[in-house]
Amino acid sequence: MTLVILAAGMGSRYGGLKQIDPIGPGGEFIVDYSVYDALQAGFDRVVFIIKKENLDLFRDTAGKRIEPHIRVEYVFQQLEDLPDGFSVPEGRVKPWGTGHALLCAAGAVDDGFAVINADDFYGRDSFDKLAGFLREAGEDGREHYAMAGFRLANTLTDNGTVSRGVCETDGAGYLTRVTERTKIRRNGARVQYAEGDGWVDLPAEATVSMNCWAFPPTLFGHLKDKFKAFLATNADPVKGEFFLPFAVQDLIDEGVCDVKVLATTAQWYGVTYHEDREGVVLALKAMHENGTYPPSLWQ
Repeated sequence: MTLVILAAGMGSRYGGLKQIDPIGPGGEFIVDYSVYDALQAGFDRVVFIIKKENLDLFRDTAGKRIEPHIRVEYVFQQLEDLPDGFSVPEGRVKPWGTGHALLCAAGAVDDGFAVINADDFYGRDSFDKLAGFLREAGEDGREHYAMAGFRLANTLTDNGTVSRGVCETDGAGYLTRVTERTKIRRNGARVQYAEGDGWVDLPAEATVSMNCWAFPPTLFGHLKDKFKAFLATNADPVKGEFFLPFAVQDLIDEGVCDVKVLATTAQWYGVTYHEDREGVVLALKAMHENGTYPPSLWQ
């Protein structure tokens, strides 16, 4: 099983390349914990999707620590990596989004795989459940995907708003719809999202997507078709982005796939804002001290 890590984002709100910010007591990055947890769950390969100009930096930091323990490959998300017949629009400088990033790994992944963000801490339970799903997934002519479903209250920051995909499921626990809420915050004991000029309550127990998925390799063919359709109809060629959850939603609506929501009680940690950093440092330190993690992940 392969763990695909999306690490090409710009990190503009954080103010730096947060994927390689030392945050553990031994200088670990958040992504070190994801790889460590995935390794314990049974994953045996990691594919980093990065910017080409960051290759040496990743290899000399995270790669140096991780490579002795698990196979590591690097692929690049490049703006000009487009299907035949398409070119980069004039004025376009930002990447094409998470769907395009994952497509860049198509040539490197030929087995069941999980996808995560490099700068999110997902917890061991999430990787155990994704790995279990991939081991048990069968082939019956229909695409079977999975998503780790987090409790909304476990994914918030005290330092601003966050974007989350709020999930709806059917009676059997399969995803029917993800609604992107781009500004969610705590307001005292309440959780709310911005809509128009006001704020609307959300249940703290709502299930949300944190871009933590499990797929068979057949996803890449569907994703390629969806990306072509996006490029052909994109109303904002300079800033529009091709997001992975939107492509999966289309496949659900078309009856191509089902997506099992794997509920996890794991606590999410992340550094959406620089002010989040201290809290994450303290939480990870506590997890080393209570035995969740060894004194040093890789030694």
